[in-house]
Amino acid sequence: MWQVSTLLAAAVIILIASTVHAVTGFGYALVATPLLAFTVDPHTAVVATTMSALAMTVTIAVRQRHHAEWKVAMIAMAGIVLGMPLGLWVYGVTSERVLTALIGVGVLGCTLMVWRRVKVPGNVPVLVGVGFISGALSTSTGTNGPPMVAAFQGMGYDPTKFRATLSVVFAGTSVLSLVGFAVAGEVNTQSIWIGVVGLPIVQLGWFAGNAVFRRIDPERFRKVVLAALLVSAVVTLSAALNG
Repeated sequence: MWQVSTLLAAAVIILIASTVHAVTGFGYALVATPLLAFTVDPHTAVVATTMSALAMTVTIAVRQRHHAEWKVAMIAMAGIVLGMPLGLWVYGVTSERVLTALIGVGVLGCTLMVWRRVKVPGNVPVLVGVGFISGALSTSTGTNGPPMVAAFQGMGYDPTKFRATLSVVFAGTSVLSLVGFAVAGEVNTQSIWIGVVGLPIVQLGWFAGNAVFRRIDPERFRKVVLAALLVSAVVTLSAALNG
C-alpha cells in the first residue's frame, strides 16, 4: 500500500515539475527533488528525479532543436562529463541533511546571479567551468540546472533559445547521470518505479506548460525564472535546517 501512495504522490509532483520546466526551460529537478525528498529518502529522490526528467528534457530538445545553440551545449557537456565523477563521490559520502543543504545553497547562489543580472561571457573556459559545476551537482544532488540557468541568462539568450539550449544540455546530462548512478549501484526499485510513472506524466506537463510559455514576454520570463529559483532555494534550505 505504501508503494501505491508513494507513486501517486510522485505522479502529482512530476506533473507540477514538468509543467514548470516547460514554462521556464528548467526547474524540473528544482521542483521535483525537494518534494520527492519528502516522499522518499533524498538519495532515492535524486535518482528518481534524474530518471523521470529524461523524458521531459528529450521532449523539449526534440521539439525545439532548431532554436538550440548546439555548439554551446556541446562545450558545456564536456565540462559536465568532467564534473560528474566528483558529484558521484560527494553523493556517496555525504549525509542526507548536508546533501539537502548543498542543493539549497547552490540554487540560492544562482538566484542571486540572475537577480543581479550578472553578465557571463560565452567563451570555452567559462562554459566548461559552468558545465563542471553543473555535472558535479547533477550526480550529487540531481539539481544540475542552476549553474546553466544563471550562465545562459547572463549570456542574454531570448526565452526560446534559452529553453531549447538548456534542454539539449539537460537531456545529455540525464543520460550520463543515470549511467553513473547505475555503475555506482545507486539505482533502487523505488527510483525505477517513479521514473516509469513519470514517462507519460511529463507529456501532460509539456502541453500545459508550453501553452503558458507562448504567452510570456522576455522580461516576464526572467521574473518567472527568478521566482522559480528563489522558491526552490527557500524550500530546500528550510528542509535542511529542519533536518
